[in-house]
Amino acid sequence: MRIGELARRTGASARSLRYYEQVGLITAERRDNGYRDYPESTVTVVGNIRALLAAGLAMAEIQQVGDCLYAGDLAEAEVCDHIIELYERRLAGVEANLTELADIRERLHAELGSLREHRS
Repeated sequence: MRIGELARRTGASARSLRYYEQVGLITAERRDNGYRDYPESTVTVVGNIRALLAAGLAMAEIQQVGDCLYAGDLAEAEVCDHIIELYERRLAGVEANLTELADIRERLHAELGSLREHRS
């Protein structure tokens, strides 16, 4: 299928699809006219990429997923341990960021209160 059809079926922009191809996550054959021709299985792979991005994983992390990305729909297929580990690491990072942000919020509240008390 051509890139426009793949974009329509997956909700990914043609630009995103070209990027996924550039970083090696999807591949396409070239027709005689130079157009990309993606296999049907690419629809599932792009869906997996978009699901991982929506879950907060970075492209560099998604590139580490390996064959799990191509094993079928992540929402339905047996999930690879590698993906679970990526989610766990990403979740730990998010939780650390939340803790740091909560500390910053508390300091800002305290400082703001102090500033308001000393306002002229």
